Amino acid sequence: MPTDFTATRALFDLPEALIYLDGNSLGPLPRAAAARVAQTVTDEWGQMLIGGWNRAGWMDQPARLGDRVGRLIGAEPGSVVLGDTLSIKVYQALASALELAAPGRRVVLSDSGNFPTDLYMAEGLIRSLGQGHELRVVAPEAVAAALDETIAVVMLTEVDYRTGRKHDMAALTAKAHELGIVTVWDLAHSAGALPVDLAAAAADFAVGCTYKYLNGGPGAPAFIYVAPRHAERVRPALSGWLGHDAPFAFEPAYRPGRGIERMRVGTPPVLQMAALDAALDAWEGVDMADLRARSLELTDQFIAEVEAACPMLTLATPRAHAERGSQVSFGHPQGYAIMQALIAEGVVGDFRAPDILRFGFTPLYISNEDVSMAAAVLADVMAQELWDRPEYHARSRVT
Repeated sequence: MPTDFTATRALFDLPEALIYLDGNSLGPLPRAAAARVAQTVTDEWGQMLIGGWNRAGWMDQPARLGDRVGRLIGAEPGSVVLGDTLSIKVYQALASALELAAPGRRVVLSDSGNFPTDLYMAEGLIRSLGQGHELRVVAPEAVAAALDETIAVVMLTEVDYRTGRKHDMAALTAKAHELGIVTVWDLAHSAGALPVDLAAAAADFAVGCTYKYLNGGPGAPAFIYVAPRHAERVRPALSGWLGHDAPFAFEPAYRPGRGIERMRVGTPPVLQMAALDAALDAWEGVDMADLRARSLELTDQFIAEVEAACPMLTLATPRAHAERGSQVSFGHPQGYAIMQALIAEGVVGDFRAPDILRFGFTPLYISNEDVSMAAAVLADVMAQELWDRPEYHARSRVT
């Protein structure tokens, strides 16, 4: 049975008279989340107190929710765990990948479209390792040609956060493995946005966040995937106590836990995980192929309507479906002010430096009518130059 996206839209608490095209930055509130968090606070924390770790299953949340996320990214059961932030998970995955790399290889390859935090974490790790390690950054379209037998690890975000350009995970992973290269994939703009099949692609490591397309709320925990073939031999660079094989034995020396459990670090954020658990209920019965088809329909529609009405905007997102995630980006020198004017008119996207207006399309709650209205409002903002007001040029801390 095809996915009913009208039914999924009803699962979200969206403000009236507002078109929300920023779920690729922060997903909206699932209607069930507030009650689920309240239940965790009052019935579990309030009544069970510390007993909630056992009686309410708090200690098992990272693995249980990891499997729920895993279903959406094609991960094998027991290969995903949640907790900590995406930056921490990037560090963990990259450090473990470097240890698995072929002897003598010290180059980490990434691309200039990667999210800055991934590059920052790589730079910091490389500084601490020394020994001639190098971060090599090339243009996104040059990644395949840059793969060679000097590379230890290729670390890429599958969908470019600025442009929405999508890498071919299966093809790049296959080529990397032919050359003995370990792969790390960041799924921040893929998980919940499009079909991902980590197992079929034979990816080595993957990481991602749950507050964007998965709608887990601000500060929702990140996840990490380790291919089962590596799970018993990776060594966590961040050997936190909950990654220990027996945390409550309080042993003075670290022993890694079994499989994916060893990639846990700190205490799980119980309240955030309760919200995420409720958010993941919205995915029950959603076919990812249906989601992808709907996403491409919505993004095609937006591109066509905006280009027809706003020739002064430059499309930054690939037209080819195989190369596109679930967002559309347009460039304009006054991109920041234009986005502020658009938000003031009730259409919420966001801005990414230096000149990108970014719009996320989440079929769970975005309709064709939303797309047409958003394009019409954008056309009005441009035609009347509504963006050219002083208040729209004042930069806020978050863009």
